Amino acid sequence: MPKQYSPTEAEGRWYEFWEKSGFFSASEDPDDHRPTYTLAIPPPNVTGSLHMGHACRTTFEDVLCRHKRMQGYNTLWVPGIDHAGIATQVVVERQLKKEGLTRHDLGREKFIERVWQWKEQSGGRILQQLRKMGASCDWPRTKFTMDPDMVLAVREAFVRLYEEGLIYRDTRLVNWDVEAQTVLSDLEVEQEENVEGEMFDFAYPLADGGGEVIVSTTRPETMLGDTAVAIHPDDERYRHLHGRYVRHPFVDRLIPVIRDAELVDPEFGTGVVKVTPAHDPNDFATGKRHGLEEINILNLDGTLNENAGPFQGLERFEGRKAVEIELGNRGLVRGRKKHMMTLPRSQRSGTIVEPMISTQWFVRMEPLAAPAIRAVEDGTIQILPSEWTKTYFHWLRNIQDWCISRQLWWGHPIPAWYCGRCEHVTVSRVDPTECGDCGSTSIRQDEDVLDTWFSSGLWPFSTLGWPGESFSLQRFYPTQDMETGYDILFFWVARMIMMGLHFMGEVPFTRVLLAGLVTDERGEKMSKVKGNVVDPLDVIHGATVDQLLGKAEKAGAKKSGLKYLRTTYPDGFAAYGADALRMTLLSYSPQSRRIALSIKRIEGYRNFANKLWNASRYALMRLEGSTTRATQQCPEPKALANRWVLSRLYHALDVAATGLEAYRLDEASGALYHFVWDEFCDWYLEVSKPALDSGNAALVAETEATLAHVLETVLRALHPMMPHITEEIWQRVPKWDGAAPSIMVSRFPSALVDAKVDRSAEHDFEAVQAFVGSARTIRAEHDVPKSHAMPIHWHTGEPGIRAVLEAERSTIETLARCEMRFEADASKLDDASAHFDNAAVFVNPGVRAAVPGVIDTEKERDRLERDLKKLDKELGAVEKKLANPSFVERAPEAVVEKSRRDASQLREKREQLEAALRSL
Repeated sequence: MPKQYSPTEAEGRWYEFWEKSGFFSASEDPDDHRPTYTLAIPPPNVTGSLHMGHACRTTFEDVLCRHKRMQGYNTLWVPGIDHAGIATQVVVERQLKKEGLTRHDLGREKFIERVWQWKEQSGGRILQQLRKMGASCDWPRTKFTMDPDMVLAVREAFVRLYEEGLIYRDTRLVNWDVEAQTVLSDLEVEQEENVEGEMFDFAYPLADGGGEVIVSTTRPETMLGDTAVAIHPDDERYRHLHGRYVRHPFVDRLIPVIRDAELVDPEFGTGVVKVTPAHDPNDFATGKRHGLEEINILNLDGTLNENAGPFQGLERFEGRKAVEIELGNRGLVRGRKKHMMTLPRSQRSGTIVEPMISTQWFVRMEPLAAPAIRAVEDGTIQILPSEWTKTYFHWLRNIQDWCISRQLWWGHPIPAWYCGRCEHVTVSRVDPTECGDCGSTSIRQDEDVLDTWFSSGLWPFSTLGWPGESFSLQRFYPTQDMETGYDILFFWVARMIMMGLHFMGEVPFTRVLLAGLVTDERGEKMSKVKGNVVDPLDVIHGATVDQLLGKAEKAGAKKSGLKYLRTTYPDGFAAYGADALRMTLLSYSPQSRRIALSIKRIEGYRNFANKLWNASRYALMRLEGSTTRATQQCPEPKALANRWVLSRLYHALDVAATGLEAYRLDEASGALYHFVWDEFCDWYLEVSKPALDSGNAALVAETEATLAHVLETVLRALHPMMPHITEEIWQRVPKWDGAAPSIMVSRFPSALVDAKVDRSAEHDFEAVQAFVGSARTIRAEHDVPKSHAMPIHWHTGEPGIRAVLEAERSTIETLARCEMRFEADASKLDDASAHFDNAAVFVNPGVRAAVPGVIDTEKERDRLERDLKKLDKELGAVEKKLANPSFVERAPEAVVEKSRRDASQLREKREQLEAALRSL
């Protein structure tokens, strides 16, 4: 093995080997009766490039798939990309703008050709980047949501829902994005809270000249579309206004005063409310109740239209100022004051959304939502973490009909045609040549496209061949897991559940695994402007600080963002490799709402990779020239250290298996990390050296067998998390005949098969660890040279402990660089200072010891006082637990008894430490 591991060289080489070998592909052999595990990738936007959120999602999903594949499941991980209607159209329109063109200059057909051209050249780059993370997707099955078979599925779904009365066309108030010039669903509108605005008061003169009524608004320009003024029917102040009218000051319109208890709160403001049915949701509902005219004052681009009278042609916010000024000129302004408000913004463009009357296509959601609610209520679908279940129910139980039409050119065209003769709407699976009612050939297709989330909602089954009855659909649907971010639980997950139940009669998946948002280490959302974006590829391959600054500046980072980047990462990033990044992301709880990524933590896992590499180099060096090979059976050693390491391996594998199944990937990866670093490397490899050098043939043989088995097994356990380095090492480990050609298609280890719990060995080895650890502490705290073999006088009154320490004397003396001298007379250690000059002492469970000739009195006093303080804290916690009647009565008897034993041992140790202090 090379002295150092090079992730840059190894990762690409092994990924190419796996892909060429077909290890990522699921089997469609009818004679393959293995259980299936299917996971569909949340399709990234075709416009996207790899960011840390993708890296996180990909890591979690790849761990799940590699684990199941190694467990023997016929595993299918379906990759794909989304056509991303608005986002893609914006990208291509920006390209055209640089050429001095608009999409309207090209026309619809040529523009769509241009989008496809861009998609073939630049779109989908992210799928290549996902390979750099080690994603083991079944790449030949890659789907694009505008592929011909996907178009067929989308059209089939639309037509069926239309025929069932679940899709309809209606004129109602919608959310309008004036920049993208398309309608938005409620979920695509983000509410910006605590924005400082203005409450503007103005007067409407009564038409009969008998006074005025004062109204308040934060959007004065909408008064141009007012068609009523509302008062509460029980408000005595305005009883005299019943049945009267006010005159609009700018357009020739009389506006009725109406009474409405739902809209008007008599305690708020003046108790009089202006009503603009075409531009406010509450006013729209009021208008329907009273049969009011709906007057739209806006063009699609946000300018005021002909209904705005003298303000026609002004941009909406310019129009607002102009209306305020003109009301002032006419003496109708009655006041203004600051007002904290909430602004609706487009999630896509960021512009302020305008409520606007429009004719659109809608999906009737209540009939679809009811089965989706039941599927989670009865446990058919499990949402993890479970706290999101309440939010899921709240949204579905208060669901509104879904506006699915978008005023874009790029997307799935709505399969509806309008007759120029009879105005009949023909909805069809194939393009019709004539009206479905009167037979006229004068028909035109709806110019709108479907909301991107409509096609995405069909993803789990459309990618498997629906609406056909494909073998893939029969074998791999329903899928098992859907891993995604909590932010699209409603956009996507809920809609997939509704669509899957409706079209397939089965849930699309049985678990929803939600993960949080990856932020910078301060917990702030990554933003190009802030300069805190960490590119996964920079982490994997390395980047200088100048390269980081150059990318950030090009992306539009502010000066403050560049300063943050320069001060936070002055040395740039080393080439940490994909495995180190994966382990870092896995170390955070998937259930966390925010994953505050730390480069220091990535460095730590790079160090872990190096630790694993160096440990493997040592193990393979010690096995070189031996006939020993890793076997499929757990060894049956007799030596304490070998029994101990197999028992600790059992616990690590047990926790890892539980964590992987329960979507606690942090616990699974953490258990294996701590076993490798703290137990296998720090203890077992050190203990194995004297055993392998002992000359005892039986001991050497069983230690070689144990060493080979533990290394090979832990590599398989780590493989789903660190696929590249584990393959690189595993291929070098001597193994049994007939071993798999790759670690990724070998068997995932089981605690019951590949390890052996041995509580006696763990108990006995703890005594060895405690003795060695205490000796090393004294050597470090008293600056005893490593070359000096410290004499340690020790005593124990427990025959079992004495037998263990005597049996392991050679190991202890080697590891601690000491000479063990048993003292049969316990009194010598009761007052160590009287029998040993300048002696440091240590106390372990059942053991007292003195190390003469090393003490610095003040240092020793400090050490003993620190040990006492720590012990008091531990004892206090145990005694508090035992003093709790609830614990004593309800906890298992064995647990209570263990706590009592712990308390007794701690008290004994406390007495011994106090005695040592007194002897000073």
